[in-house]
Amino acid sequence: MPANVGTIWNLPNFYGELYTASPQNTPLLALTGGLNGGKRTPNFEFPTSVNYQLANPGQNVVSENAAFTAPGATSIQRAQVNNTCQIHQVAVRVSYQKMANMSRLTGLSTAGASVNVNDELAWQIEQHLKQIANDVEFSFVQGTYNQVTESADIGATRGMVQAVQLAGGSNVDAAGVALSRALLQELFRDMFDAGAMFEDVILYCNSQYKQEISDIYGFVPADRNVGGLDIQQIETDFGRVGVVPSRYAPDNTVLAIDLSVVSPVFQEIPGKGLLFYEELSKVGAGEQGQLYGHVGLDHGPAFAHGRLHTLL
Repeated sequence: MPANVGTIWNLPNFYGELYTASPQNTPLLALTGGLNGGKRTPNFEFPTSVNYQLANPGQNVVSENAAFTAPGATSIQRAQVNNTCQIHQVAVRVSYQKMANMSRLTGLSTAGASVNVNDELAWQIEQHLKQIANDVEFSFVQGTYNQVTESADIGATRGMVQAVQLAGGSNVDAAGVALSRALLQELFRDMFDAGAMFEDVILYCNSQYKQEISDIYGFVPADRNVGGLDIQQIETDFGRVGVVPSRYAPDNTVLAIDLSVVSPVFQEIPGKGLLFYEELSKVGAGEQGQLYGHVGLDHGPAFAHGRLHTLL
């Protein structure tokens, strides 16, 4: 559990392997560039797409006589969709006493045992960086957009669940039934009809739907010594679609995300970098610092993506 200040007593050293059941895989963030990749912006607000729409096609023809007179002028309108960076900030503080006693062991140990953390401050920074990556992944999937208009406001980036619900996105309501091939076919069809490019689409889903997708699209291997299914890619009428399980996928939902138009966006702090650690001023006998960065999601146009929701 988190502690405010790291001391000998609340951060004891133990002998043994370190394990955590907390999520450490951030698939959407990793597939789009990670905390060191993506785009750069000099403005906390940035465009995700500029959309326009042509008139509905038809047999728009005229006679030779009518062609002598120019028709009335028309114009194709454009509209910009924006997203925003959000501030990620965490602080760490470790006492000098803790730093001086890194060889002191607590709990069960054996002769010759050594501490599993040699540098408490460095270890805390590393874990907090993982926590930020987890927070970014959650935001990129389930983030709720909020634009700031003054310094007291909290900026929040729009995640994929909300992005696909913008105008033009494909959203199929499963109405509480189980995931099926027919529902997935309907989603792919709606996306294609809406204009999706199917350049690099993945199905981003939780463990339940990953298994169900394997059952739906899998076949039994012709080998008496091998069994089981792990469908990682499916062939559709509109292009290949990957399957990515994630602990951050929302319940009762399967997202179809085209990675070709998705990217993290970082705002550089002059003289500091994108996501950086810096020491804070001394306030006593310890070391303290903060991790800080501005991160947002460029989700591209809504019509590139799709969503199956209210699944059983």
